[in-house]
Amino acid sequence: MSDALTELEASVRADLARIAHPHAAWLEPKRGPDGKLALDVLIVGAGQSGIAIGFGLMRSRVSNILLLDKAEEGKEGPWLTYARMPTLRSPKDYTGPDLDIPSLTYQSWHEARFSKESWQTLNLILREHWAEYLLWLRRTIGLPVRNGCELLEIAPASDGLLAARVKRAGGIETLHARKIVLATGQEGMGGWIIPEPLRDLPASAVATVADDIDFEGLRGKRVAVIGAGASAFDNAATALEAGAAQVHLLCRRAQIQVIQPYRWLTFRGFLRHLSDLDDAWRWRFMRTILEMREGFPQPTYDRCARHANFILHEGAPVEGARQIDGDIQLQTPRGAVIADFVICGTGIDMNFAGRSELRAFAGNIASWADRYQPPEDERNVRLGRFPYLADDYAFTERVPGTTPWISDIHLFAIASTMSFGPSGSSINAMTTAVPKLVNGLTRGLFRADIERHWASLSAYDVPQAVVTRPAGNVGKAR
Repeated sequence: MSDALTELEASVRADLARIAHPHAAWLEPKRGPDGKLALDVLIVGAGQSGIAIGFGLMRSRVSNILLLDKAEEGKEGPWLTYARMPTLRSPKDYTGPDLDIPSLTYQSWHEARFSKESWQTLNLILREHWAEYLLWLRRTIGLPVRNGCELLEIAPASDGLLAARVKRAGGIETLHARKIVLATGQEGMGGWIIPEPLRDLPASAVATVADDIDFEGLRGKRVAVIGAGASAFDNAATALEAGAAQVHLLCRRAQIQVIQPYRWLTFRGFLRHLSDLDDAWRWRFMRTILEMREGFPQPTYDRCARHANFILHEGAPVEGARQIDGDIQLQTPRGAVIADFVICGTGIDMNFAGRSELRAFAGNIASWADRYQPPEDERNVRLGRFPYLADDYAFTERVPGTTPWISDIHLFAIASTMSFGPSGSSINAMTTAVPKLVNGLTRGLFRADIERHWASLSAYDVPQAVVTRPAGNVGKAR
């Protein structure tokens, strides 16, 4: 480690010590039905969101926590797996998992790792550097993380606890916790969409943008990319750079979307208070934003457009697909597109029952469609399937009283978007969204222990001063 990074870590420790008030521990450990100590909070996902949540809890003196991630250490999140852009799309000065501690910002790490001059000349953050920074952050603040652990099931346990069945190399174990946070990014409540017309094609010929695609194997092949968001363009560019003979990008809109609504909404009022609005306003804002979808930046488009064998098809939704003599024919209103391989960049759909950890109670997780019926001209069936979350990011019940324990399962992922705006899916929202979640978690833990706190106050008899009363000098009433 460089001297500059060593000095930075010393600065971090000093900063955290200066803002540690109040120091007092306020939680007492509970034991699970197996006799082992239960966690106060189990965080599923150790990517950027999980790290920020864990950090926020530790600053709130909730230290009996554990983060799980099914990936190996350093491979959490998309950055070194299916993210296929050279750099982050967020401006370099966006803060996030540092939670407003200057010495923990990416800028501080970058300057210590490379130099202040490097930061000054930096345009956008390399995704490999962001992954390295997140790993440094997690180690520097001392988060307890177990990698190679996959959550299989959540169920109620005795004494108000939750039981999490977890698969790891040594087998399957059950962890007990008072609260569980699903910081599971893109796929937390569903899966990547393969459009209906493509579902009968051979599995070997179709992938989503999150799949492990052998791009070298596409050299000399014809590739069709369905969708026109940033991830679709990233995959198209990766195929072109790998030597694909042709890459067709099919956009369903008559004109491709170039506006990035997430740049508009990055201000404190929206990020902090969208969730305080009534359902009608929340729906109106988020439906408009999500139907626009995330626009792509100029370098992302240029990365494709510089290749003469890149073909953009606007107004070309896929209406049908079939394989004939090894060729995949995609039918669109503008004619057929012939390909050897298809990549779907069409987003995520909600499917609670499709997640093993949720399957047992998926039918009682309330969705937006269960809670709000928008006007006719604002309806969107797909967005209605998003979970309808409480003000602390917790699941709510479709039928109250049937599964009351799900109020201790909190969701901080892309599926939180309809209830909270960009929160569990975006760097730009972390500094406002994570404290809101952490406050909700600590509120729930405090309220659950209210009788103990009342008993503690009632028994509190620690004197703060000693009063001496000399003999013969006792005041008398007159």
